[in-house]
Amino acid sequence: MDQREFANRRIQHMEMCDITKQFPGVLANNQVCIDVRAGEVLALLGENGAGKSTLMKILYGLYRPDAGEIRINDQTVPLHSPNDAIAQGIGMVHQHFMLVPTLTVVENIVLGLPSSKGIFLDLDVAAKRITELSQKYGLQVDPWAYVWQLSVGEQQRVEILKVLYRGADLLILDEPTAVLTPQEVDELIPTLEEMTRMGHSIIFITHKLREVMAISNKVTVLRNGQVIDTLATADTNQEALARMMVGRELLKEYDKAQVTLGETVLEVKSLCAKDDKGLPALKKVTFEVRAGEILGVAGVSGNGQRELADVIAGLQQATSGQVIIAGKDVTNKLPAYVIDAGMGYIPEDRLHTGTIPSFSISENVILKDNARPPIARGPFLDFEEIARYSKRLVQEFAVKTPTLETQVGNLSGGNIQKLILAREISREPAFLLAAQPTRGLDVGAMEYVHQRLLEQRAAGKGILLVSEELDEIFKLADRIAVIYEGQIMDILSIDQADREHLGLLMAGVTQAAD
Repeated sequence: MDQREFANRRIQHMEMCDITKQFPGVLANNQVCIDVRAGEVLALLGENGAGKSTLMKILYGLYRPDAGEIRINDQTVPLHSPNDAIAQGIGMVHQHFMLVPTLTVVENIVLGLPSSKGIFLDLDVAAKRITELSQKYGLQVDPWAYVWQLSVGEQQRVEILKVLYRGADLLILDEPTAVLTPQEVDELIPTLEEMTRMGHSIIFITHKLREVMAISNKVTVLRNGQVIDTLATADTNQEALARMMVGRELLKEYDKAQVTLGETVLEVKSLCAKDDKGLPALKKVTFEVRAGEILGVAGVSGNGQRELADVIAGLQQATSGQVIIAGKDVTNKLPAYVIDAGMGYIPEDRLHTGTIPSFSISENVILKDNARPPIARGPFLDFEEIARYSKRLVQEFAVKTPTLETQVGNLSGGNIQKLILAREISREPAFLLAAQPTRGLDVGAMEYVHQRLLEQRAAGKGILLVSEELDEIFKLADRIAVIYEGQIMDILSIDQADREHLGLLMAGVTQAAD
């Protein structure tokens, strides 16, 4: 560690004292106090909607607190905008990256900054500085690559470099691992360790308990906008943190009711499709799902799972093969036809594919039924019926929202997912496609989604569960199909499956080859 650099950090100690922030109908933060010192990693842990992101947006100057103060090195500082925060040495990496895909890495990083050459761009000078920072912190990225060419993990490196380039001493990382593969998470951890060795402070918002234990020095747990506790990471464990997050004991195992299997509700026959680069993504994929069972699709990210879900849902064309839902051939049909055939869809991208963020709760609830009675009466919408229907689903599925007119984009991830579940399940589909249904959710919301899926299984629905989380697959699935490079390596009953065998299949190693 460079002790001089550590000592010269502008931020030696940052405190947020008694921060309170209220929105219409929601007390997001209630007298919250946190602090972090140079060279320290503070994990901000809590359920979706606990107030974590609001607190960090206040620290970054995006929101103004209703009460409380922010202190840096024992001095109160007003942060009225992100420019004020940046000037104080605070940088933020948002969960949804703020990059322009058609610009290069260096163009994105210097965007909005004055040039050292006056009216002329100084991209060569900037690229040299970016390369130095890349090497210093282990954030390897090509300054001249276009952002659209980069993987999600590389784009995150660009976001981190962007705040380091602006001289940030304290970095706020909002759900830094939510969109990363396990391999990319493993690459991020040494980078964060190197930053703290250099004297940077890091606050990272998360709900992933394993990463809290692996990365942080201390952890503050929020629930319903209040601090439950702040403690050293070494003095706690995952079970205790989960209890603090949700206020109760979580189920370690689920009761899976014995269900008599019914008719085949999904049949996939020799399905082939290409990815967005025109390369084969699915290679003669064949399986079926029967009423009353959950078939889990397990695999490392990028092995054809997204294309499989998109082809079944009618969002992508198959090059050959068949998709049959409840006896109807829906191959390469429009999504509306697939929905009418009896499919409910919980998509991987809940914010853009699953909902329209700028639409209200009520508008999103009726998206698939806006032309049908009782939602519609002829060419007109029945707004009283829409309000009744939306209110019932919001209450039944415990969606936390100030009003039915709240824009969905303002809800937490867990509440958006509950809303999608409410809409899809209430339509009584014969078959439910759940793609990464708990990605980015906290342990409490995850348990809720799992219980709802198991309820649908018990009610005789067939479910295809596409997930990269093996724990989730083992908890929910009756059978497991392992996908590798677009091929189904094997389909095992849950009784036959063990992690070692599944791990080999996910790496493309068959039992015969082993």
